[in-house]
Amino acid sequence: MELRHLRYFIAVAEELHFGRAAKVLGISQPPLSQQIQALEQEVGARLFERTNRRVELSEAGRLFLEEARLVLAQVDKAADVARRAQLGELGELKIGFTSSAPFNSTIPQAIFSFRQRFPAVHLNLREMSSTMVADALVDESIEVGIMRPLGLPDSLSVVELMREPLVAVLSSKHPLAQGSEEGLFLSALALEPFVFFPRSYGSGLYSQLISLARDAGFSPHFAQEAGEAMTIIGLVAAGLGVSVMPASYQRMRIDGVVYRPLLDPEAVTAVWLVQRKDQKSPMAKAFVELLTRKVEAG
Repeated sequence: MELRHLRYFIAVAEELHFGRAAKVLGISQPPLSQQIQALEQEVGARLFERTNRRVELSEAGRLFLEEARLVLAQVDKAADVARRAQLGELGELKIGFTSSAPFNSTIPQAIFSFRQRFPAVHLNLREMSSTMVADALVDESIEVGIMRPLGLPDSLSVVELMREPLVAVLSSKHPLAQGSEEGLFLSALALEPFVFFPRSYGSGLYSQLISLARDAGFSPHFAQEAGEAMTIIGLVAAGLGVSVMPASYQRMRIDGVVYRPLLDPEAVTAVWLVQRKDQKSPMAKAFVELLTRKVEAG
């Protein structure tokens, strides 16, 4: 049984006239009659009651009509799903992001815009370190990554979404908090205990801090480590040390903490949008295009 047989049957059932049905279908009447007879033989039931004056559905034909319409509707739905998936309008998109990414307002705005444009796409958002984002892209457990700069394999491509300054995070009671509103150099923190991500966490900020400190002439002493940025800032508020964070974290107002611009020329970090060079997902391509356009628009 072919789908065209069902379409032929439905046309005759709706017209109750072979001649009119043949005209609707764009075929001649004899082949249509032959196809209906072949369908009846395959089904094993008489679908129409025919006389010289009229054509009527049999009881079997009436029930078969309901099922035939359901079958064709499901076929149309399947085709629509395939078309929408090809256009990136349907399915699941897995995105890995570093904890600092959402603090830049452009990224949440872009995600919101994507959800409005593609409401049928399920966004599976996973918070990861930058190293974990890169690894997940390579093993294809995510399609798109938002991360801080880090050494990447050749199989991944990078678009720099934005750059933002780094700031010193100090307890409001720290002596350096007074009179430093215009900023300070990282070297001013050379003798301070640092609260930061552990090296094993895989944050792109770790290697950048080490590099900046080296340029400033010192090696930072890490007194406390934490895997969450908000925990780090809370420990700074408790007076356990100082830290360095992207400026977007200043949006998080925590009592007992002040943020001071770093005046070192290289105290800038970037946010990368990363995907595989052989990206095949239409949804991922649509997301990358939308996010890139959103950032370029400011």
